Amino acid sequence: MPMKKSPFPAEDPLYPSSDGQPLAENDWQLHAILDAVAVLDVHFEERPDVYVSGDLLIYYEEGEPRQCVAPDVLVVFGVPRRRRMVYKLWEEGKTPDFVLEVASEDTWRQDEGPKRTLYAELGVREYWLLDPREEYFEAPLRGLTLADGRYRPLPAKVEGGRRVFRSQVLGLDLRLEDGRLCFHDPATGKDLRTLRSAEARIAELQSRLREVDSLR
Repeated sequence: MPMKKSPFPAEDPLYPSSDGQPLAENDWQLHAILDAVAVLDVHFEERPDVYVSGDLLIYYEEGEPRQCVAPDVLVVFGVPRRRRMVYKLWEEGKTPDFVLEVASEDTWRQDEGPKRTLYAELGVREYWLLDPREEYFEAPLRGLTLADGRYRPLPAKVEGGRRVFRSQVLGLDLRLEDGRLCFHDPATGKDLRTLRSAEARIAELQSRLREVDSLR
């Protein structure tokens, strides 16, 4: 009996979808990555030309599968919003506009050095560095913008004792709060909720409903 053809894209043996590395080294790094991807994916869900992903291999030289990098979080404007096995620059025709790397013991030196250089060479417009445990970088959150082929620090303002950065690419404000990366939409004046914060809110409402029912 012939096998049913899968409707999903097949793995390209020349450009595999896995680099053999784990998604994260600890819970802080893991939740920072998952939360950022979830928040941004929901925020741009009505935009068919915005692609959000995380820990996805980007191949940037055709025929050279070792020339690849896997950003923790990436956002690309101007490409179809669809699921991918990998991201091939020569096929997509568009470099990511926003990249976020979350520091860990094994990755922070790469984030500060070779990756920063590579992203600048590829033309990534904004490069963000997050250190949720405040162990490796002098500043736990930084945003860099590409100008004349080099990254320059994005300015910060202080609100409520916290440093807040504006991402011109995303149109959002970013801040670190108790080790958690928060996204704020200045157009609505509201924070974007992560899956965990939404679940916590649902649990709170359910608890209140139970209290109301007990009083009836």
